[in-house]
Amino acid sequence: MHLKIDDVEVEAEEGSTILEAAKTAGIEIPNLCYLKELGPYGACGVCVVEVKDCPKMLRACATKIAPGMVVYTKSEKALATRKLALELLMGDHDGDCQGPCKLNCPAHTDCQKYVKEIAEGRFADAVATVMETFPIPASIGRVCPHPCEKACRRRLVEEPISIAQLKYFAADEVRKDGNARPIKVAAPTGKKVGIVGGGPAGLTAAFKLAQWGHDVTVYDQMPEMGGMLRYGIPEYRLPKAVLKYETDAIAALGVTFVNGFKIGRDATFEKFRSWFDAVIVANGAWKSTGMRVKGEELKGVWGGIDFLRAVVTGEKPEIGERVAIVGGGNTAMDACRTAVRVGAKEVFVVYRRTRREMPAEDIEITEAEEEGVKFKFLCAPDEILGRDGKVCGMRLQVMELGEPDERGRRKPVPVEGKFEEIALDSVIAAIGQRNDPEGFEALPQTPKGTIAADEGNFATALPGVFACGDTVNKGAGIAIGAIAQANEAALAVNAFLNGGEYRPMKTILSERELTEKDFADRPRIARTKMPQRPPQERRGDFKEVNLGLSVEAAQAEAKRCLECGCHDFNDCSLVRLANLVQADTRRFKGEFHPGFEEKKLVTIERNQRKCILCGQCVRACEKIAGKGVLGLVGRGFKTVIKPEFRDADITSVCGSCRLCAETCPTGALRIVQ
Repeated sequence: MHLKIDDVEVEAEEGSTILEAAKTAGIEIPNLCYLKELGPYGACGVCVVEVKDCPKMLRACATKIAPGMVVYTKSEKALATRKLALELLMGDHDGDCQGPCKLNCPAHTDCQKYVKEIAEGRFADAVATVMETFPIPASIGRVCPHPCEKACRRRLVEEPISIAQLKYFAADEVRKDGNARPIKVAAPTGKKVGIVGGGPAGLTAAFKLAQWGHDVTVYDQMPEMGGMLRYGIPEYRLPKAVLKYETDAIAALGVTFVNGFKIGRDATFEKFRSWFDAVIVANGAWKSTGMRVKGEELKGVWGGIDFLRAVVTGEKPEIGERVAIVGGGNTAMDACRTAVRVGAKEVFVVYRRTRREMPAEDIEITEAEEEGVKFKFLCAPDEILGRDGKVCGMRLQVMELGEPDERGRRKPVPVEGKFEEIALDSVIAAIGQRNDPEGFEALPQTPKGTIAADEGNFATALPGVFACGDTVNKGAGIAIGAIAQANEAALAVNAFLNGGEYRPMKTILSERELTEKDFADRPRIARTKMPQRPPQERRGDFKEVNLGLSVEAAQAEAKRCLECGCHDFNDCSLVRLANLVQADTRRFKGEFHPGFEEKKLVTIERNQRKCILCGQCVRACEKIAGKGVLGLVGRGFKTVIKPEFRDADITSVCGSCRLCAETCPTGALRIVQ
């Protein structure tokens, strides 16, 4: 018979269904419940198509073809009906497509996967998993404020998994053993890419583009690569030998590094652009934000990142014996702990809110206290006092907490007429940082003075020029956030070099909402503590504070993972099709089918919460395996699939058959042995 499907002339055997006819022509009609060996079923409703002169939508898996039939699989009506069917299915699919840890990582590193690989002792595999996202796991593992851990479900049991520490544990083990997995590099494309900035964003973009076969050169104004990881993070947190090992590995892929090069001094940006087919600007935020108080011009006033950079580069900043650091973030903690190490006798941290509101990691605050740093909460600088042009003290405005701001943090307000003075030799302002626009005037800027770039693909207004990291849009953030942007920018550059345009698409996922009650039966296992050097010893030098996890401790910690993300995510037909039509997973969210996990099938675990009642497993068991172990039980909304074991022989057959799990389109069935 001859018919037309999506304007393609198709010839198919009489008696074929529309779905089968489409397959012969290489046209995919999405479906979730069709198997050739089983025949039509029509349970999912996803394969709906529009047929000319037919008033209703038809299921392609169950509708026979007719001579001259005209079928539209992607008409507006067909797509809308298919989307509706998928939204109904997703509304009753109670599962986590991906773990909360991965979803909360700005770069979407597959935390669950590499934690599992560490638990199994596959450290090189774990590092390879991280490097699918970025190339510097040992460095980022040491400095990342790990938003992944803030979302870790293990916190609902007792404490989150030590995800960041496990990351750099694995990287350290691989570096020590020299058994890193080789990085595959595509054949040369002949395209040249120039990257300005050798920090986390620039290095990540270079790593990705080099793997895709492009000729990449990274330019940086500093003597060595690493950006703020090298010049803004103290040695005691991130040994520079670790960072150099990872940057050397990037260079080994064929990436060229050019140091001591500054746009505007060594070449204009226009000239720089002319050397390459595409450019990424990732020059970071190297200027300290001012406090905007009287006396800021006095000798002895430092910007936080300026002070840290001076120490890293071997300068000996004269800060005296009494030092105050203004700020409450991780840079402030780095600055105060560095001040202790360069000889200050009394170090204060001045913060306008309380400890509870401090954005710095709690461990950083605790370690600073252990090293003798004193905290002056609910205080803000009102004036820096000077004598003979040099800092001699600071006048502090006493504050109190008022109403919450737009982020929910209680806003500090001055207590009228209440001040305090402290004697000081120097003041270090660690209240923020901004980019340096010098040399990049040709690039449009935001009202904040950052480079304006598309929020999705990080393209600028100049063709072939992209920008990412701390220098763009909202400005400075955490390193893993810059890495996330670099990955998108690299994809956009790769598309541009191939004559296309990259536009990121929202990923459709199923997510569960759980509470402590859902984990009430889990055994409480304490989080592994990182061994450290004692405070009195470590405060006198810049050797690394953390001593590292042992293999046994790391594996024990990794085994605490609850493995929230679905084991079948990469092969899940349901989520793939939901993404194709951008289904709204919450449109029909309401009461779920009865949910339970069952392990009676010997080698198969069945999660009823993920089941969409497509019937594949039931029909495969009955018609292909010939056993009929599984069946639909109940009526209406409460229908579930359950096994019936009539004798021991049936149970043993399930152990070797596994056909039900292989045909399941959603991950509701998992082979466990």
